[in-house]
Amino acid sequence: MKIMGVLGSPRVGGNSAILLEEALAGAKDAGAKVEKIILSQKKISGCLDCTKCNEMGICAIKDDMQEIQKKILESDAIIHSVPVYFWAMTSQMKAYLDRWCVFFDGQWQLHKAYAPKMKKKRIGLITVCGDPDVSIANPIIHSFKTTCDFAGLPWLGGVQASAATKGEIANNKEIKKEAYNLGKKGATIS
Repeated sequence: MKIMGVLGSPRVGGNSAILLEEALAGAKDAGAKVEKIILSQKKISGCLDCTKCNEMGICAIKDDMQEIQKKILESDAIIHSVPVYFWAMTSQMKAYLDRWCVFFDGQWQLHKAYAPKMKKKRIGLITVCGDPDVSIANPIIHSFKTTCDFAGLPWLGGVQASAATKGEIANNKEIKKEAYNLGKKGATIS
């Protein structure tokens, strides 16, 4: 079992990073191998909608996303963690998610080569916003859940938290437990 954590925050060591570490600890304690990717440390360009990937499942853009796509295919579950920036996901996470189009053909079906590896891939999401009303992150949840529904990927669920100052979430035992349990769930449900 391999669980990949994807951090979409440009602020390393912040609240989103803390909760992702909790999720990966839950997965590791459940026996999974874990790996973390920090998107702000990668070069990922936005999708050009050139449709080159529709034919062969290979993106025309040469950047760090090719290696990340391989890791996506190798993982059993992916836990994403992202803060809310201007009522949406960060630009790093958006570029990453848009580049998932490489897994689809021109009819928006999973490429035959990728379908066996993608179909059972479990997806989870952690969001952190500075507003006390965590529903501010609902559009991000919607983006990920709809992607799962569209692609037929199992949705592990989401953890929505509120924290404004860097590291503040470390004091929230309840939300840290939710993140831990999300990671554990990703490692134990098949």
